[in-house]
Amino acid sequence: MPQIPMNMIMLERKFTSFLTTFLKEEPNKILLVNGARQIGKSYLVRYVGQKLFTHFVEINLKEDAEGEQVFADVHTTNDLYMRLSNFYTDPLGDKTDTLIFLDEIQSYPHLMTLLKFLNQESRYRFIASGSQLGVALSETPSVPLGSVTIAQMYPLDFEEFLWATGISKEWIENIREHFIHEQSLDESTHNILLKRFQYYLLVGGLPEAINNYLADRNMVRVRQTHRDIHNLYRIDASQYDEGHKLKIRKIYDLIPSNLENKKKRIVYKNIEGKAGKTFADYADEFEYLTNSGVALEVSAISNPCFPLAESDQKKLVKLYLNDVGLLTNLLYELNVNAVLQDNKSINLGTVYESVVAQELAAHGFKLHYYDNKKKGEVDFLIDNYEELTVLPIEIKSGKDYTEHSALTNFLKTPDYGINRAIVFSNERETFMKKGVTYLPIYYCMFLQNEQGEESVILPELESV
Repeated sequence: MPQIPMNMIMLERKFTSFLTTFLKEEPNKILLVNGARQIGKSYLVRYVGQKLFTHFVEINLKEDAEGEQVFADVHTTNDLYMRLSNFYTDPLGDKTDTLIFLDEIQSYPHLMTLLKFLNQESRYRFIASGSQLGVALSETPSVPLGSVTIAQMYPLDFEEFLWATGISKEWIENIREHFIHEQSLDESTHNILLKRFQYYLLVGGLPEAINNYLADRNMVRVRQTHRDIHNLYRIDASQYDEGHKLKIRKIYDLIPSNLENKKKRIVYKNIEGKAGKTFADYADEFEYLTNSGVALEVSAISNPCFPLAESDQKKLVKLYLNDVGLLTNLLYELNVNAVLQDNKSINLGTVYESVVAQELAAHGFKLHYYDNKKKGEVDFLIDNYEELTVLPIEIKSGKDYTEHSALTNFLKTPDYGINRAIVFSNERETFMKKGVTYLPIYYCMFLQNEQGEESVILPELESV
């Protein structure tokens, strides 16, 4: 059974709390953890599983598919139980003390259907994870609805990076209060957070990269990790069927250069060098990249209304890498001063937008942007569930952060009925002007798409 490596620092993750609560309080469903490879899914399940259960059995189905294929012909629950004896020779208990972890379950899509029956029999607790669960579910003849809960996991967000670098939760909560009340921080605190944010742009949120940084702050090792994982994602794409893999890799490779363009969106004719191509021609490739977790998709909205899903358009799409450290490696390699120093020849707008996309996705938001031929483009739009409206967000990395003609035009459009927006920048002072709230860039870590855990009780119905 794989063990927690002793040389790895246990990075505190928000997902740990969710995973622990689920395994303790939701005995009647199987959890599917989806997310890109190398973001810590297996490590975290192993860590929590070994703490909570006397018997913990881990099976890497990707390794099995590439090796002995013990589980390739498993089609009944009894088949699976028989195969388990190859991995765990000691007697197992029951669902109260035994957890079976099916890692990389997308390697065997037929096992997804089996989850329903494993859950019904309730012999053991099961948990599964994978990097392409969306693809696997689309290939599953009978999706186990009602038997599973799917949870998305991402690289470490900025707040988790702060924890890893020694910033206390109490200190962050004090910063959160300033964000809630739209207050500026003092100069010293601002400088500390801005420097930590710059380091996050360089290191990113992949656990191995953060561990390498914490070990000796040697960016050579950190960048090697970035290169290795970036290449791993490209290799994974080549395992898709022949008709799609080359286009997947081409789209993935185009992401950094597209983000450096003014519009930043995917130009479909550039994928294969063929004019007349549209999103529909590459829908499967985009689905793979987003479902595997290696890219974040941001779709255009031209006529925003709440909820944004009703106005979603797939015609104009932006893609961001799932981790900002991968991006800064591709753009700047070992030249850390490109981020750390105020170099006027370098525009960090692409990097800032990428990290905000990463934060918003990790915090539960669906990603959209505003695109209108007459009024211009706004970086992000998110649903504001408290006010049942849309919140536009603009990202600025330079000194001209109060200049934003597209955002101004957006707010002046009476049909939209939107009179509030956010601009994130490097500047310390927090203030509001003409409906725009100007916030320091690190405050993006506090945008949360959460409805809270308190009960919502409907009013009692009137008697008839």
